Amino acid sequence: MILYNGRIYTANPQQPLVSALHIHDGYIVATGDDHSILTETNNDERIDLKGKTVLPGLVDSHIHLVYYSRFLQQVDCETDSRQECTQRVAERARNLKPGKWLLGHGWNHNTWEEGYGSKTDLDRACPENPVFLTHKALHSAWVNTIALRICNITAETPDPKGGKILRDSSGEPTGILLESAVRLVEKYIPPPTVDEIAEMILNAQSKLWQYGITGVHDFDGVECFAALQILEDREQLRLRILKGLPFETIDHAIALGLRTGFGSSYLQIGAVKLFADGALGAQTAAMLEPYKGSANNMGMLLLDSEQIISIGKKAVANGLSLAIHAIGDRSNREVLNALREIRDFEKANQIPPMRHRIEHVQCLSPQDIDRPAVYNVIASMQPLHATSDMDIAEQHWGARCQHAYAWNTLLARGTRLIFGSDAPVELPNPFLGIHAAVTRRRPDGTPGSEGWYPDQRISLHQALLSYTHAPAYAANRENHLGQLQSGYLADLILLEADPFLIPAQELVNVKPCATMVGGKWVWQT
Repeated sequence: MILYNGRIYTANPQQPLVSALHIHDGYIVATGDDHSILTETNNDERIDLKGKTVLPGLVDSHIHLVYYSRFLQQVDCETDSRQECTQRVAERARNLKPGKWLLGHGWNHNTWEEGYGSKTDLDRACPENPVFLTHKALHSAWVNTIALRICNITAETPDPKGGKILRDSSGEPTGILLESAVRLVEKYIPPPTVDEIAEMILNAQSKLWQYGITGVHDFDGVECFAALQILEDREQLRLRILKGLPFETIDHAIALGLRTGFGSSYLQIGAVKLFADGALGAQTAAMLEPYKGSANNMGMLLLDSEQIISIGKKAVANGLSLAIHAIGDRSNREVLNALREIRDFEKANQIPPMRHRIEHVQCLSPQDIDRPAVYNVIASMQPLHATSDMDIAEQHWGARCQHAYAWNTLLARGTRLIFGSDAPVELPNPFLGIHAAVTRRRPDGTPGSEGWYPDQRISLHQALLSYTHAPAYAANRENHLGQLQSGYLADLILLEADPFLIPAQELVNVKPCATMVGGKWVWQT
C-alpha cells in the first residue's frame, strides 16, 4: 500500500514531514515525497490522501481497560448535580430484576453543590437492588442500604487498613467508602466471566480506535490479562497492549519467569503496579503539609520508601520494572527516594536500568522536581486531570498548585513524559488531553485565555510525542513504534484537520477519520 498526497507528521526528527508512505506486510518500508515513493513500485494499492493529515497512532499510557469496558455498559454518574445522578440511577433501576446489582461510575462530590451523597439517596432511587457507584477517581464508592446489608457492613465494622468507612453522628455507615474500604463491597459483586470481559474489551477496542488510539498501557487485574490472551488467540486483538501486573501477583509472576517486555507484537508484559498513596478528591493523596483548611489531615501514605525498596529490589532482580502510583508531594518524595536506591541496586548488580515510571506525579515539592530526570524515571501523567481537578486542587492544595501537573518544568529538566487518560476516570479521547496540555484550559475556555498556571503549558509537538514515541520508549519498543519511518510498524491515524494549522482551542474538536494498525485499516468513517 502507498499513501500519498498527504501531510504526514512522522515524529522522526530527521524527516519530520513527508507526503507519502510505502507500507508492506504491516511495516513502513519507505517515506518521502510523492514522486520518490510512487516510482518505487507499480504493484501496490495507491491511496490518494487528498491533503489529509497523518499522525503516528496515539497511545493511552494509563488506562483501566476492564473498568473502561464495563463503564461503557454502566450508569454514567458524571453529572452536574447529585440529584441528576440519582435520577439516572432510578431510570436504570426500572429495568432491573430485583436483587440484581446496579453499577455506575463517574460521580464527583467535589463538583456537586450538595456534596457527598448518602445511602438513603440511593435507597429512594433504587429500593429493590444493591447499588455500587464508583467515584470518578476510582478511589471511593457510594452504595445503598441493601449493598451494605449484603456485605455485612454495620456500625461495628472497623475501618480496613488503608481505607475508611464514612459514618454519621451515630456511627452508622453513610454509604460512602474510601480507598481499600471499597473492596468490602466490590468483592460481593458477581464478576463477569473472562469470556464476557473479552467481549466487553472487544467493544471498547472499537471505541478506542475512533479516538485514534492504537495502543494502551493497561493497569487492570489478571482477569484482563486472561481476556486479552483470548482475544489475541482469536486474532481479534488489534491494539498494542502493555499489560501492567498488580503488585499482588508479583510472586506468581516471578515463579512463572514472566519479565517486563515478554509477549507478542500485540500483548506484552509491562511493569508491576504499586500504590504509594490515594487521590486528591478524597484527600487521601499523601502530602508533606496538611490539606488547606485542615489542621492535621495529610492524606494516606500506603507505601513508604523502605517498603518500595524491598519490593523494587525483588522486582528488578527478576526482570520486572515498576509503575508506582503517587499523587501527593510526600508520596512522590518517598517514591523518588526509593527509586534512587533501586537505581544503585541495579548498578551494583549489573542489572540494565529498568524503565521505571511514576503514575500521575500530580504534585511535587520544588526540592524534588529535578529528581525524575536525575534517576531516569518516566513521568506517566494525564493532562485532563489538571483541567478537571484545578478547582479542587486550589481548594485542597492552595499555593502548592504552582508545582502541580508540572509538565513544562519536568520536560525542561529532561524528564520523559508519557500521557494517558486514566479512563474511565477521564474520557480516553487523546485530543482532549492534547488540548489540556497545550492550553491548560477546559473545553469551555475556563479559567481564561492564558490557562491555569500557563507556564506549565507545552507545545503541540511535545504533547504529541507524549502520546506517540515516548510511550513506545516506556514499553521498550522505541525502535518499532511511535514514529512513521522505515522499519516501524504501520500504526497511524488519518485526520481531516491538521492540528498544527488550527487554533489551539480547536484541538478539542479534532477527530480521526480512519485508524490503521499493522498496515490494515481497523476503523474508518
